[in-house]
Amino acid sequence: MKTSSLTLGLLAAVATADPTPTEQEPPSKRSSLPTVTASGNAFWAGSDRFYVRGVDYQPGGSSAMTDPLADETTCQRDIAEFKTLGINTVRVYMVDNSVSHDTCMQALSDAGIYLILDVNNPLYSINRAQPAESYNDVYLQSVFATIDAFRSYDNTLAFFSGNEVVNDQTNTTLAAPYVKATTRDMRQYITQRGYRAIPVGYSAADVSQNRYQLAEYFNCGTDDERSDFFAFNDYSWCNTDFETSGWDQKVQNFTGYGLPLFLSEYGCTTNGRSFGEVGALMSSNMTSVYSGGLVYEYSVEDGNENYGLVTIVGSSSVSTKSDFSAYSTALSKYPAPTGDGGFTSTTNSVTCPSPDSNWLVSNTLLPAIPTAALKYMTDGAGTGPGLTGDGSQNAGGTSTGDAEPGSGSATTTATPSSTGKKNIGTRPAPMDTAGFAVMGVVLVATFVGTLLL
Repeated sequence: MKTSSLTLGLLAAVATADPTPTEQEPPSKRSSLPTVTASGNAFWAGSDRFYVRGVDYQPGGSSAMTDPLADETTCQRDIAEFKTLGINTVRVYMVDNSVSHDTCMQALSDAGIYLILDVNNPLYSINRAQPAESYNDVYLQSVFATIDAFRSYDNTLAFFSGNEVVNDQTNTTLAAPYVKATTRDMRQYITQRGYRAIPVGYSAADVSQNRYQLAEYFNCGTDDERSDFFAFNDYSWCNTDFETSGWDQKVQNFTGYGLPLFLSEYGCTTNGRSFGEVGALMSSNMTSVYSGGLVYEYSVEDGNENYGLVTIVGSSSVSTKSDFSAYSTALSKYPAPTGDGGFTSTTNSVTCPSPDSNWLVSNTLLPAIPTAALKYMTDGAGTGPGLTGDGSQNAGGTSTGDAEPGSGSATTTATPSSTGKKNIGTRPAPMDTAGFAVMGVVLVATFVGTLLL
């Protein structure tokens, strides 16, 4: 997200894993959408390949500190525009984890739209300048409370553990272990609480000097230490084409990466925007590696006047810009392809990046979860602090050492996986089990018939 330097200095981080369920998953909120899962290097809605075709959505920007999914007037106004656009996903950068989102989440679902949600906000996040101090139990309580607030909605597609925490300043790479630890902790919380396996990943900045190291870092180590997907912001296609933009090289570099990959922000404004990127993302040039992307951004905000698709006129109306119709036209012209898109059916870990002048992380061990946060795994996070809490920077107990690889997993085995990872699957698209059900009925009937002879 294009934010002020102050907000970026506070923006957040990562982590998760897998223990024994302690809480039964309650019935999900009424929804007409199938849940999205990660399998191999792709997303799936039921047995259909799912491509992210959406927009980044935060009216007022990060400085406004507002939750667009808690304001029914706002979300109803904008969902009408989302339907006109033809999108299937929105990304929201911050929410109030102390209030209900039932109305807006149901309205999104009724419109066929999924949510990718950042779990941080400027008050509760990993501070790239002081990552060790900001990775504490107060911060994690807010993160886990955000998971609790959205885990029951079938159209919650994924969570971001951090956004652009690592940037073009080399010393910020030292924050990466704390974001990765947050990712581990989030995945562990989801599994240990017995929730649906909602994918967790990271959104990287558009920084060429460390993009691939970050991607490798979030996909190396034991299964509990790896992300469910990786996303990055990309503004290199400036109304050009697949080769001129360098996207062909990025596809080549990420081929065989082993996790679902998508663009968390795109839409360069340098030469105007006709959104030819949609055609590339939905083509066979990219579908074997990428799973779509999100256009930045829905509404015009202070400091980012060139990026909005609409201008907000009032609480109940917006004025669409030329980019709105251009993006809608591109989505209509380039629909999501049918079939599996040439995806890879297994997921694999990669080697952790070696330290160099652009990557300062030399220890592959992650910080252990703060001791005071362990109770949330069994007791739950409780009520979230919302957007008006005291904040988590330097507020709680921090990590006191490194975690053993595998310690965030449901099992104690700490073996790097080359064939698959727990929760996101090592198989192709979900299989239709109807045939097995019929076979089971036949076998039972045969057995009963034998007993009667």
